[in-house]
Amino acid sequence: MLRSMVRALAMCAAIAMLAGCVDANAPTLVPVAAPFDPPLNLPGIAHHICVGDGNFMYREAKKQYELRAGMGGYPIDPAQEEANATAAAHRQYVTCLSSQGYRIYDR
Repeated sequence: MLRSMVRALAMCAAIAMLAGCVDANAPTLVPVAAPFDPPLNLPGIAHHICVGDGNFMYREAKKQYELRAGMGGYPIDPAQEEANATAAAHRQYVTCLSSQGYRIYDR
């Protein structure tokens, strides 16, 4: 009895924590094949997971650009570095969303 109450309390705490992660500027996510193959997570949770993946890819792309510039012996162009990192982060975000079972609805 006590174990089930602790589980219920932990689940409520997790739900309350995730509810605070909802972004008002989040894109509209549309399930790809909802009736036959439902998405893995709810849209808010999938967005949060994929934003984390995109942020990691952003940092990794910046690091890789700096390494390539160092090996090639050319100066670092901040605009090009930012463009590469932003494009890599967006590709990772879209790929992550598709693996979760969503696509972005562009208004």
